[in-house]
Amino acid sequence: MVLTTAEIEELRAAKALLEHPGLAARISDALGSPIERGFEMLPKRWNAAVTGATHKAIETALDVALRTLDHERADAPANRWHKLAAGTAGAAGGAFGLAALAIELPVSTTIMLRSIADIARSQGEDLRGVDARLQCLQVLALGGRAAGDDAAETAYFAARAAMAKAVSEAARYLAQQGAVQHGAPAIVRLIAQIASRFSITVSQKVAAQAVPVLGAVGGALINTVFIDHFQDMARGHFVVRRFERSHGAEEVRRVYNEIAGRR
Repeated sequence: MVLTTAEIEELRAAKALLEHPGLAARISDALGSPIERGFEMLPKRWNAAVTGATHKAIETALDVALRTLDHERADAPANRWHKLAAGTAGAAGGAFGLAALAIELPVSTTIMLRSIADIARSQGEDLRGVDARLQCLQVLALGGRAAGDDAAETAYFAARAAMAKAVSEAARYLAQQGAVQHGAPAIVRLIAQIASRFSITVSQKVAAQAVPVLGAVGGALINTVFIDHFQDMARGHFVVRRFERSHGAEEVRRVYNEIAGRR
């Protein structure tokens, strides 16, 4: 089924959210200076701290996705409340620096996931199903191009293609087992793939928070930009998903790529 003119315009808006701009650009705009300065100020072994915190955050988010998202309220997305909550968590991270990341990131990620679930539901996703809840989790992998992505592909569809097998295997495993076991190979692969992409944006957030003059106020601002970024990713992703349900994935991808080619 061919998309209408109005639907193409909605898809165009979704593509603009999914492809531009990256988190680093948003943070730099919010702070008035490039985040490269923050990377220079990070201590040695900061990468290990980010990796550990990211994996813990994804594990926590997976548990939340599978146990509670289908019980969330069904009214309009509470984006402002979620931004306020994420900002509060970010203030703590900004005050205590990299040492607080292992505590702050899982909290912020859980808040973001609940916001993503609100947005998914508003676009017609049924969160009683495992696939829809894993799609919420997959949003955390959007917005950062990973090594090995096809340079000719849009960042959004490159990320989806890279994640497709891991998401499918995890969904099949969960349908068979009915519960999550973090040591199961399908779950390990899913967490690793999402974490590898999520860590790109987390590193940018950490670099911005490393600037000494920012402190708690800067941490709150950065976390607000952080959740706003993923709310945009969620809005774009679930608009695409809605059109795929009504028009078919192949047709939606064709139109999306044509729009991308004309930007």
